[in-house]
Amino acid sequence: MALGEQVYGFYIPTVTLMGVGAVKQLGEQVKTLGGTRALIVTDKGLAKLGLADQIKAQVEEAGVKAVVYDGAEPNPTDVNVHDGLKVFKDNKCDMIISLGGGSSHDCAKGIGILATNGGNIRDYEGINKSTKAMPPFIAINTTAGTASEMTRFCIITNTSNHVKMAIVDWRVTPNIAINDPVLMVGMPPALTAATGMDALTHAVEAYVSTIATPVTDACALMAIKLISENLRSAVANGQNMEARDKMAYAEYLAGMAFNNASVGYVHAMAHQLGGFYNLPHGVCNAILLPAVEEFNMLSNLKRFVDIAVAMGENVEGLSDREAAEKAIASIRKLSADIGIPDGLKGLGVKESDLETMAKFAMKDACSFTNPRTATLEDVINIYKAAM
Repeated sequence: MALGEQVYGFYIPTVTLMGVGAVKQLGEQVKTLGGTRALIVTDKGLAKLGLADQIKAQVEEAGVKAVVYDGAEPNPTDVNVHDGLKVFKDNKCDMIISLGGGSSHDCAKGIGILATNGGNIRDYEGINKSTKAMPPFIAINTTAGTASEMTRFCIITNTSNHVKMAIVDWRVTPNIAINDPVLMVGMPPALTAATGMDALTHAVEAYVSTIATPVTDACALMAIKLISENLRSAVANGQNMEARDKMAYAEYLAGMAFNNASVGYVHAMAHQLGGFYNLPHGVCNAILLPAVEEFNMLSNLKRFVDIAVAMGENVEGLSDREAAEKAIASIRKLSADIGIPDGLKGLGVKESDLETMAKFAMKDACSFTNPRTATLEDVINIYKAAM
């Protein structure tokens, strides 16, 4: 971290409830925010499972009316946001509850911005573009990956050009975040793997970010340690509550890290893959992570040594370069163990699109804190290395 005339902020929800049974306190928390009619934003999968109706019942038992909007798609779009806003307005809602993973939380954030600020969600791409507080907002998390339930980040796909817009705004941080590992037990192994690698990416990118601080460093390193120790177990046996609980803490810690230190080219490049091909964000991050960090390693070998140690690697007697390379190898081994695809080509990514995606990646807000400056050719070559 470079010293200078720079002030570092730290953003987290006002209240976070964690641990087995945390979601049972939802009704009490709804009362504290003072709303009268809640919009529950979720996806069709969770609605079909009946989980959205269970949450609706808890909210209504607390004396607050509720309506469910289940239109949050994976990689939520501007259309999803505007459709949800219509439901919010038509039902005279005055608070928002998101239920799910990053897609539901981000869609809810977009709805909340427009509910009080007006306009089109495309108006808010960038940093702190809103001027008014969102409606009261509770985020209930069902995955251990994105940390969107506690961040100021909101990623929405622009359907006109298929580019993911990064909205970074402290006003979209939920008032209350709920992380109950019981809600994560139903995640299938592939989703557990993808979301877990998303969390690892957050932690690693935050740790090597140009605006990392001692506070974000502490969060990032503990997240890396917990993920390295527990993700394999969570993928192998989704009913393992200890592993689920530790992964819930890990993804939240990783969120605390990147919410304040931001991320880098892994996310900037993954956003383009999600926008162009509608690919799962966590899988894209997992495939890109070792390729990007191999490029970044030159920027600060000692940071990568720390990552290797946090991942449980023995670096005694090794040079900094050798130890740093162990961090990259350990990331690749974890991905392979939990079944992450070994390249982008198998996901249908075309080399003919790489230059266009690289140009958009270089403009993505997440690229600005990458520890090593990249040229267009560098970014294209990183995509090729991940193919």
